[in-house]
Amino acid sequence: MEKQRLDRWLFFSRAVKSRTLAQKLIETGAVRVNSERTDRSDHKVGPGDVLTMTVHTRLLVWRILDPGSRRGPAPEAALLYEDLSPPPVPREAFPPIHAEREPGAGRPTKKQRRDTDRLLGDED
Repeated sequence: MEKQRLDRWLFFSRAVKSRTLAQKLIETGAVRVNSERTDRSDHKVGPGDVLTMTVHTRLLVWRILDPGSRRGPAPEAALLYEDLSPPPVPREAFPPIHAEREPGAGRPTKKQRRDTDRLLGDED
């Protein structure tokens, strides 16, 4: 069985754009190999190993099928692994980023401020 450096395999599989980014991802502890956290980019991986990683806030679970020999096009890179990732959480499951307001309950517009000034007699 052929084994390869983890950072190199992540680069070949197109999980990240460069080996430097792959090394940084591994060093932060965002990658697990067979359920064991690793922070070494020279960790050897091969067919049958399962990688669990968080890339761009998405949980990816990949089973390595082939070590690969180059960074090829995306269809070729997709043949290097089997995707076992859970489906992404739908957006509706997350709370809204901004608080909900009643229409007109926010800050007054410039027109509304002018109308208020005219009503109070504070015209300039």
